[in-house]
Amino acid sequence: MLLTEKEARTICEKLLSYVKADDAIVNVNSENYGHLRFASNSFTTSGARENATAAVTVWIDNKRGAASTNEIDDESLKATVALAEQLARISPVDREYIQTLSKQAYKPVNGYAEATSNISVTTRAKTVNDVITACEKSKVVGAGFHQARGTASASATKNGNFIYDRSSLVSLSTTARTPDGTSSGYFLRNHFDVAKLDTTRVANEAIRKALDARSPRVLEAGVYPAILEPQAVADLLVFFTNAFDARSAEEGRSPFSAPGGKTKVGEKIFDERINIYSDPWHPDLPGSKSAQGGLPAQKIYLVRNGVVENLTYSRFWAKQKGKEPTPGPVNNIIESSQAPVAIEDMIKSMDRGLLLGRFWYVRSVDPRTALQTGLTRDGLWYIEKGKIQYPVKNFRFNQSLMQLLAPGNVEMVGKSERVGSSEGQGGNAALLPALKVKEFHFSSQSEAV
Repeated sequence: MLLTEKEARTICEKLLSYVKADDAIVNVNSENYGHLRFASNSFTTSGARENATAAVTVWIDNKRGAASTNEIDDESLKATVALAEQLARISPVDREYIQTLSKQAYKPVNGYAEATSNISVTTRAKTVNDVITACEKSKVVGAGFHQARGTASASATKNGNFIYDRSSLVSLSTTARTPDGTSSGYFLRNHFDVAKLDTTRVANEAIRKALDARSPRVLEAGVYPAILEPQAVADLLVFFTNAFDARSAEEGRSPFSAPGGKTKVGEKIFDERINIYSDPWHPDLPGSKSAQGGLPAQKIYLVRNGVVENLTYSRFWAKQKGKEPTPGPVNNIIESSQAPVAIEDMIKSMDRGLLLGRFWYVRSVDPRTALQTGLTRDGLWYIEKGKIQYPVKNFRFNQSLMQLLAPGNVEMVGKSERVGSSEGQGGNAALLPALKVKEFHFSSQSEAV
């Protein structure tokens, strides 16, 4: 069971009562989690866990020590604090220590659904069984992963701050393959409210892609115009807000760095339709009510109409630079400042190019240009004269995200949709659109299906 606010506050107060250090922050987390995995049109594994953990970080003469435990009885909590203080005494000075927050005011966020946190084994099994039935009916082989979790967490400081928050998330991924293993389709979606997760759509889209991807042809690697579905955009950009770190930019380690320790804040380096922002109270993507360092979260634009508007300052770096710390981001929203374009209309407008369903094994190559590499998978199609002509065998790509979103490269932007990266099984939700771009860089062919 998740800890109530009263229970979490009691544990935090106990931890702080044991602290003799100069300063401290304590955290308590509890979780309900369950999953069901399926493959070859059959259930394979099912599991669940309930857990609660407590952690404490202390500073003694500006020296830091930290310890944690998954036992929350009084003696375990007392021992955890003692260990943290012991470690602090023998540690070097923490040069980035900032006094913990005094009491803050937080605006509530509605990102928790009880039905998601407490989804039953029977309900989950029925959902997955419906997916398997759809796969069998279409004569494809289905595999995938259904998971749901609820979390309740609290944090308190020796200087009087306290915050309690709850969140939930459910996701379903499905891979459908033809029996000969030569064609594959994939679809993934997530939500904080299980009632709003369209599992039928997940199954049907994966099946459709698998059937439409049969008998792929070989194309030469190179630079192609491309349409990226929201899943493909998520696989590339779900963590893009992390790149807006002010310290990295001012130290010359970022795509937002400029000569002389300056940054590109105020410069128009993205297409004018691109807005990137964080909004804790967005109804489709509620974020945490607290941002980095426990600051009360606020809506914040990183990019507005293509112009870099803000970088994110940690409490430490803000103090170093005489700035205010940034109250975000706590979620990732990319949307068009103009009327969004449907994928069907993007296809009709394309003379020749590729339709990309998703990417896999995406890794950073150069953080200074946001260059990434990875593979296409589970559906890639060639478009000519406004129509999908045939499926294509997969590629490896090397693509700068800065170039991807640059002025002159973005042709159309779709409606933002709640998605998450496929490698994260949807656990890192964002609101992201489909994109039509003039150039996408494919470096070699791939044997991936």
